Amino acid sequence: MKAYLEFCLANQDWLLELIESLVAIESPSDDPAAVNRCGNELASRLEAIGGAITRVPSAAAGDHLRASFGSGSKQVLLLGHFDTVWPIGQLDRMPLKHEGGRLYGPGVFDMKAGIGLAMLATRALIEHGKLDDSRIVMLWTTDEEVGSKTSRALIEAEATRSDAVLVFEPSLPGGALKTSRKGVGQFEMIAGGVSAHAGLDPGKGVSAIRELARQITAIDDLQDPANGVTLTVGLVSGGTRANVVPAEARATIDARAITRADADRVQRTLRSLQPRIAGASIEVSGGFDRPPLERTAAVERLFNQAKAVAAEIGITLEEGSAGGGSDGNFTAAIGVPTLDGFGAIGDGAHAIHEHVEVDALIPRAATIAGLLHSLARRSS
Repeated sequence: MKAYLEFCLANQDWLLELIESLVAIESPSDDPAAVNRCGNELASRLEAIGGAITRVPSAAAGDHLRASFGSGSKQVLLLGHFDTVWPIGQLDRMPLKHEGGRLYGPGVFDMKAGIGLAMLATRALIEHGKLDDSRIVMLWTTDEEVGSKTSRALIEAEATRSDAVLVFEPSLPGGALKTSRKGVGQFEMIAGGVSAHAGLDPGKGVSAIRELARQITAIDDLQDPANGVTLTVGLVSGGTRANVVPAEARATIDARAITRADADRVQRTLRSLQPRIAGASIEVSGGFDRPPLERTAAVERLFNQAKAVAAEIGITLEEGSAGGGSDGNFTAAIGVPTLDGFGAIGDGAHAIHEHVEVDALIPRAATIAGLLHSLARRSS
C-alpha cells in the first residue's frame, strides 16, 4: 500500500489536471455532440495510459466508452458516467476554481473526479506490474443522469463477465462507500371518469379527479418509511375547465424500496388497485427502472476487503445506504458483487456549490489501487 500511496502522491498534479480538463468540457446528457467532445478527450487520456478503447455509439446519447487494461481472464469492472445535469454555459456561472482546499465546478463531484481516481489507481497497478494475471475494464457511459436507457444492456453484459464492480459515483459524506441503494421506480396512474356540466348535470358526471384523490390516499397508505419504502405523488394533472366534471386525471408516482421483495410488492400492489367510485376507471403503467442494490453477503465481503486495504494507510472506511439509484443497481441485481461511491469526497451533486475535497483525492486513489491489487491477487 505504501508504494501505491507514494505513486499517487507523486502524480497528484497529473490527477488534478485530468479532472479539470474533463470538467472544462461541458457534457449535458441531452446534448450528444457536447458529450462526445468530452468523450473524445477522455478517450485520448485513456489511450495515453495504455487503455484499449472501444466506442459504443448511441443515437439518443453520446458514445459510451469501454477501456480495457491487462490481459488476464479475470475481470474487475470500473463503472461510471461522464454526462452531467448541467447545461452548456454553466461554467460561466460556476467556474472551475480552487478555494479553501476544494475544487469547484459543474460535474466535478458527480462524477468526473471519480473517473480521474479510477484512472490514477489503474496507472498505479500498471506501474507496479500487477495486471499480468487479471484485467481491468472501465465503462464510462453517457446517459446515467437520464435513466441509462441506451447503456443498461451494455452495463449488464460487461458486469456478467466481471468478478466485482466498483462504481465511481460520489462518496457518502466523509467518504463512506454505498453498500446499498434503494431501487427507483416511476409509475403513472390515469383515472377515467365521465364529463358533465358542473352546474346543470353534475349527477350525470363521474369525476376523475375525485377518483384520483382517493387513489392518492390509498397510495400514501402503502408507505413504510421505517423500512425504506416510500411513494411520492410528485405530479398531478386533470380536468379541462372549472365548470366541467373532469373525465381524466393523471398522477406520476416516484417509488423507492431497499429490497427487491419490497419493490416487487409495491409494483404488484399499484397495478392491482381498483376504482373507488362507481363509473370510474384507473390504469397504472410503469415500474422499477432501477432495482435495489442490496447489501448481500458478497457485497459485505467486498466492503470488508476494501476496509482492510484502507486501514493499511490509516483510513477508517465506513459504509452506508443511499436513497437514489445508480448504474450499480443494475450490476448488483444480476448478482455481481458491487461497491458504489468510490468517487471523490465532497458535496453538492447537482447543486451550485458542487465541489471535491482536494486533500482526500490521493488517499482515495491509493485505496482504490490497493483494492484492485487485492482483487487481482485473489483472482490469479
